[in-house]
Amino acid sequence: MPTYEYECAKCGKTFDLYQSMKDDPIKICPNKKCKGKVKRLIGTGAGLIFKGSGFYITDYRSEGYKQAAKKDSGASGGGEATKPAGSEKSKPAETPKPAKPSKE
Repeated sequence: MPTYEYECAKCGKTFDLYQSMKDDPIKICPNKKCKGKVKRLIGTGAGLIFKGSGFYITDYRSEGYKQAAKKDSGASGGGEATKPAGSEKSKPAETPKPAKPSKE
């Protein structure tokens, strides 16, 4: 159930009231000495919050993001420090040396 904010026109007091969305807004100040008219204020609302197990921020990621994350996690595994991009120059492939003939 949401919390609504009200303001009394007579005493100027603002207060929050926890009530169902089905309930009508209250019209009289809850202060027993005042009993002035109140109006419901427009609130900013709250963000949608998922609670409980099964809701993770990465549940709805795109497939491209998931694949890039897998590549990144595989490359940085092993606890070694990562090198900045472009710092490693490509080396030409080494050709195997022919085996020396054995003298018997």
